[in-house]
Amino acid sequence: MTIHRNMFDHRKGAPRMENENEEQPGEEVEPEKSEQEGALSQEDIISALLQQAHDEEMESMRAMGLYGDINEEKAQEVINALMMLWDSSKSRDPEGKEIQRPFDFYISTNGGSADDMFAIYDLMTVIKNSGVDIGTVGLGKVMSAGVLLLAAGTKGKRRVARNCRIMIHSVIGGQHGPLHNLENEMDEIRQISEMYMRALVEETDLTTRRIKQLLDRKVNVYLSAEEAIEYGIADEIYGEEKDG
Repeated sequence: MTIHRNMFDHRKGAPRMENENEEQPGEEVEPEKSEQEGALSQEDIISALLQQAHDEEMESMRAMGLYGDINEEKAQEVINALMMLWDSSKSRDPEGKEIQRPFDFYISTNGGSADDMFAIYDLMTVIKNSGVDIGTVGLGKVMSAGVLLLAAGTKGKRRVARNCRIMIHSVIGGQHGPLHNLENEMDEIRQISEMYMRALVEETDLTTRRIKQLLDRKVNVYLSAEEAIEYGIADEIYGEEKDG
């Protein structure tokens, strides 16, 4: 508030103080912006920036995991994740050229169903054949059916943690009932075993003869991380990858 020199209205003979904020004739008064509105706008900007940062972080974290036994429910989760990452693999580099972005598949499992293992394995093969690299990482334990999934990653991008336990064994089946049913089931188990060996030969440095030697021992065959690399199940120790 400002007190002007001519602070008396001589026409009325009464003192009068003029307020500089008082509206003058012919003067347009702009509506004042609410401080609350400004604060909300700032919050919206911050929220948008945080969401963008989160989206960019999630975009860069192209990874999925298999933790636990391989069964129908777990296979469904893994297949859904594989499909989602495969679908979002197409991108463009700074020059506008189309590229296929890879993703990582972390595995820690005691094994499980051969049928569900092959469902995951077959989809991994299709994705790799489309030009998308899958980096596999074995953590903690990779056993039985999980070994093929670890080996099914893109060669050169299969890693295993130093203290991860790898175990392979022959196909296990347990049936009871009439003899002809048992004979039929045994034939099926032999077929699955042959499929498993062919897939391991395809994905590793193991030969059919060497795999049969290991499986014919009829015991669980445990391998260290270094032995898994020697057999071509993995390529490097996780966290100790060579530069370049």
